[in-house]
Amino acid sequence: MAKKYVTFTYPRELIKEPIIHNLGLQFNIVTNILRADISPDRGWVALELEGDESDIEQGISWVTSKGVRVNPAGEEVREG
Repeated sequence: MAKKYVTFTYPRELIKEPIIHNLGLQFNIVTNILRADISPDRGWVALELEGDESDIEQGISWVTSKGVRVNPAGEEVREG
């Protein structure tokens, strides 16, 4: 199993969409929310993703195609 640490940044129109939930279901990825800041007009979530490397990469591509910006999470997120 691979692990990847990422930050999702959401545009206003996707704040209420269950992107993380669907990511886990569709791509067999275990998601762990490490930090988050969500408001009615913007949001970001730092996540640990665990699963097969190919599933994680496909899932990230899917999230990006939905309009969510995906970046590697910084060391402060990984260390807690």
